[in-house]
Amino acid sequence: MKSPVVKRSIVIAGHKTSVSLEDAFWEALKEIASGRRLTLSDLVATIDSGRSQGNLSSAIRLFVLDHFRGAATQARAQAAGERLQVSSPPVA
Repeated sequence: MKSPVVKRSIVIAGHKTSVSLEDAFWEALKEIASGRRLTLSDLVATIDSGRSQGNLSSAIRLFVLDHFRGAATQARAQAAGERLQVSSPPVA
C-alpha cells in the first residue's frame, strides 16, 4: 500500500530541504502561493521563519488549514452581511 505522504524537496533561502506532505496539502500550498503571487519557495520560507515549534511539514499543514479556515470564516461573514442588507428595513 502506497503512503499518502510524499517527500518533496524545496529550496528555502538558498538551502535545500525536504518536507513530507500529502498531495492535497501540496496542491493547496501551491494554490495559496499563486494567489499571493509568491514562489512556492518564498511562501515556504515565510512559513518556516514564522514557526515557533514543530517540524516544517507540520507548520505547512497548519498554515494551509488556517488559510482555508480564514477564507471560510470570511465567506460566512460576507454571506451574513448580504442577508442583513437584504432583510434590513429601510432607513427613514
